[in-house]
Amino acid sequence: MQCLALFLVNRTSTWRSGLDNWVIGPEHAKYLHPKELTIAEGLKNQGYQTAMFSKWHLDSPNKANNMSKDSLPMAHGFDYWFGTNVSHDYANAKLLKSTTSGTQFVAGYREVASNLPSHIELSNTLTQRYTDKVVSFIEQNKADPFFAYIAFNQPHLGLHVAPEFKGKSRRGLLGDVMAEIDASLARVIIAINKADIKENTLIIFSSDNGPWVKFQQQKHRHYGDARLDVGYAMPFRDGKGSNWEGGHRVPGIFYWPATIIAENVDQAPTSTLDVLPTVFSLTGTPLPKDRAIDGRDVSAYLLGSETKVKAADINAFKFIYSGKLNQATALRMGPWKLVTDTYSQLGDNYGYQASIKAPLLFQVEHDLSESIDRAEEHPQPTKRLRRALAHYQQSIEAEGSYWHKE
Repeated sequence: MQCLALFLVNRTSTWRSGLDNWVIGPEHAKYLHPKELTIAEGLKNQGYQTAMFSKWHLDSPNKANNMSKDSLPMAHGFDYWFGTNVSHDYANAKLLKSTTSGTQFVAGYREVASNLPSHIELSNTLTQRYTDKVVSFIEQNKADPFFAYIAFNQPHLGLHVAPEFKGKSRRGLLGDVMAEIDASLARVIIAINKADIKENTLIIFSSDNGPWVKFQQQKHRHYGDARLDVGYAMPFRDGKGSNWEGGHRVPGIFYWPATIIAENVDQAPTSTLDVLPTVFSLTGTPLPKDRAIDGRDVSAYLLGSETKVKAADINAFKFIYSGKLNQATALRMGPWKLVTDTYSQLGDNYGYQASIKAPLLFQVEHDLSESIDRAEEHPQPTKRLRRALAHYQQSIEAEGSYWHKE
């Protein structure tokens, strides 16, 4: 998905990477371009072993891309991959494993299973399988620098959980799924502690998007009655697939014993766009200078009080939201969010009308649910953000993408 591309290359993927759609299925013509520098490639160049335990969702070899192996993770800096090519709810979803001798599906990969929705028992054990592989990877590479990207398919619909967690929570199936994820993360941390590398290991925990609230109001032919299986984003408005805060506000936890002060909460906003430049800074990996980088180095937020700089010394937070036709429809800078077009998978504009000439303005630190338009009473930030959004769109069009340059 686009959120994975955004994380891997630190570039607002729909525009900078030329992927044209916010979900990249297994039959897409375009994939992550080989000239994009991923976080895995940067760290691999620094001597790190790199592995991915996750769905990919950035295309697969198919007729439209001439069965290109460049559409899979091993072409983008990963030494090892175990995961699904798309979300497990796709009828043709495959569980794949990279291997030097693999020729099944495509050279360098082995197909563990196909058509995952029809493999209920395997789908129920997918979180456990990922965790087993992660723990093994840590044990095998504990003496060397390593980077592991772990993204469980759950809790994406449809929900699946291992038998030992089914019915164990008071929150139903979704609670069971979250309990298994929590236990799986505990296993990863225990493996790191057992390897005696916890003080030299940074763990970053987050989520790719808010809840899929579209299914709070309807049944689905694949998912059935999932109204209680998708969670909620309150007090934020809406959820996944929208440009409202409910689709973007997610937990962000950085864990690094002996380096990050325990139980420290910083209210400064960050995004997954900031992960790559921050990790590159911490590891001495140079950022590319021949392309725009949309995130910031926020390592100063993480370090101890002796080295922590003032927030003013870190580049200001800026975040772009997309909407219809993947166009930039909103911009947040600091506490202010400008909206030029509302977008929601629910088809609900919540009584608002927005345009470039008459945008909405929300103070999202005071107004978490985006319920009060402040544009008329705050003309200066409205003008400033509108100019910044226009400048951003112009810079995107001027730079283009590697796909558009071919």
